[in-house]
Amino acid sequence: MENQNVIYGINGPVVTVKDTRSFSMMEMVFVGNERLVGEVIGITNQLTTIQVYEETTGLKPGEPVFGTGSPMNVTLGPGIMDNIFDGIERPLKSIEEKSGAFISRGSNVSPLNEEKLWDVTVTVKEGDNLKGGDIYAECPETSIIRHKCMVPPEISGVVTKVEKSGQYKVSDPVAELTDSKGNVHKLSLCQKWPIRTPRPVSERLQTKVPLITGQRVIDTLFPISKGGTAAIPGGFGTGKTMTQHQLAKWCDADIIIYVGCGERGNEMSQVLDEFTELVDPKSGRPMTDRTVLIANTSNMPVAAREASIYTGITLAEYYRDMGYHVAIMADSTSRWAEALREISGRLEEMPAEEGFPAYLPSRLAEFYERAGMVNNLNGTSGSITIIGAVSPQGSDFSEPVTQNTKRFTRCFWALDKALAYARHYPAINWTQSYSEYFTDLDPWYIKEVGEDFIKYRKKISRLLQEENKLMEIVKLIGSDVLPDDQKLVIEIARVIRVGFLQQNAFHADDTFVPLEKQKLMMKTILYLYKKSKQLVSANVPISGILQSGLFDKLVKMKYDIPNNKLEMFDDYMKEIDQTFAGIMSA
Repeated sequence: MENQNVIYGINGPVVTVKDTRSFSMMEMVFVGNERLVGEVIGITNQLTTIQVYEETTGLKPGEPVFGTGSPMNVTLGPGIMDNIFDGIERPLKSIEEKSGAFISRGSNVSPLNEEKLWDVTVTVKEGDNLKGGDIYAECPETSIIRHKCMVPPEISGVVTKVEKSGQYKVSDPVAELTDSKGNVHKLSLCQKWPIRTPRPVSERLQTKVPLITGQRVIDTLFPISKGGTAAIPGGFGTGKTMTQHQLAKWCDADIIIYVGCGERGNEMSQVLDEFTELVDPKSGRPMTDRTVLIANTSNMPVAAREASIYTGITLAEYYRDMGYHVAIMADSTSRWAEALREISGRLEEMPAEEGFPAYLPSRLAEFYERAGMVNNLNGTSGSITIIGAVSPQGSDFSEPVTQNTKRFTRCFWALDKALAYARHYPAINWTQSYSEYFTDLDPWYIKEVGEDFIKYRKKISRLLQEENKLMEIVKLIGSDVLPDDQKLVIEIARVIRVGFLQQNAFHADDTFVPLEKQKLMMKTILYLYKKSKQLVSANVPISGILQSGLFDKLVKMKYDIPNNKLEMFDDYMKEIDQTFAGIMSA
């Protein structure tokens, strides 16, 4: 049968079809004899423009283009967890089994394992009224995550048929729903959803609970809420990926979705190797039991890189709808923006700043606005926290992607090349970074950790700012001219920087630090400062105070005090009192 819709022109990933009215905007299509996955992104009277999510080498004019009648979508169901997908939800493990180490073009592999049997518990009965989002079946997806099958948001009706609980494949119907018009909808374990359309919610909530990460510089100075957004900008080698690894491993989200968007292949393979070896500290099970990895390396087609962000956020929304708290790590949105720029250039669109398309800000907004704490359609509540890495060239934070990301995120963890090269990790610069969540989160901190926590945080911040100003003077004229009280500020700021803000990911007690220990560390450092200030006021020289060795001892307390022996902080306080009493009497 002759196909009317044939390729007219090819420009990299951009393919045009002439004189057709068969396709609709954003429709998913199959291009060429190899049926490469594509999406309609432009329609005029004469030409339909398609972006292809696979390599177009060897494609020829005259090859057919097939429509699907539906938008670009992902399959949602059990089997997503503990899986590795590419940018358009093709499972890389299954592709490797089928065609070896390289992804062949037009690989038609189902996103979910269609042969695996799941132990399904059906939770509805005949005659039940169901609406969009209601749960009708559950199954254990991994040892940690219980998968809940939900009625697609646009469907509602009465249950007219129910299967018994037992073993089913993802495509097997377990119930039937008849709507008010008499249409029968078969409910299997999976459903499809367009990646560019946010899944609906009942109500968006104010974010009042922090995402606890166990990283002191974040939890104390620049906290992020569950359902919040954060940007991690930093140049090459400043530790963006490592910071996201730490957050993925230790933050108190139920599910982690890691999107490697345009990263180098060797770095992505390292991520995959590390995640498969990590043990979840909460459950003792492999970390992959609550993790989804989307691997889209820099040598993969750029259009698929652009789609990978939307694939990741759609999977996150699906698990949020079940009532889970999800954290999505996007590494990095700069590579995603570069894909937008390349496709925009091939479409001959008018470029804006630095060649990026004029719609870059709106695309970034679309992505970050899908975060949030919400009440779901089924009465549960869940959240999506987005942590996006940004890779500005030459660590230039004034470039468009960083500047536009700042507009849509409320947390900014600026990574500093100088700190990274000095082996200070996380290399978050405390003078350039900020968080706008203090007002929302302070009531929680007061209730759960105590009002002292906020009081100590403000004092620590003030000391760091004061040190920053003093260091400008020191650079000009040296430290000898400073009075002792200012020298003391510089010394106590060193204890804060090295002993508190710097953290060792490879030390058992320092890789994750509970909030109570963070509070007691701040209390002890500030107590040392208070007592030292009293001695300086009594004209005791700063050199005599430093000889006590207490400053160096407090730098090491993060290692010397185990997380389960916080009573040891009292001994430090007593030692400060005794040592300084001895200095005064001498």
